Amino acid sequence: MTAKSNNDNISFEKALDKLEKVVVSMEDKQLSLDNMMKYFEKGKELSDYCNTKLNEFEKKIEILVRETSEGGEWKSFEKEMNDESFELKNQ
Repeated sequence: MTAKSNNDNISFEKALDKLEKVVVSMEDKQLSLDNMMKYFEKGKELSDYCNTKLNEFEKKIEILVRETSEGGEWKSFEKEMNDESFELKNQ
């Protein structure tokens, strides 16, 4: 299972909270090796999800700052990403 499929419906804050709980549980050192591995996998999944969300937020902010500073209009993040991917493929 991927982080995206398991965490699509939760907020960044909720995922970060779950990740913090996983880390605390692992630091407690009371887990068996099997459970430690399960917690590690869950932590990696949550970490990847949070990282993806942060990258999306960063890109949105870059678009908004660029568009606002150029006096342009606000565009949807998805449209901007699709336009940029199309431009990169055709260069």
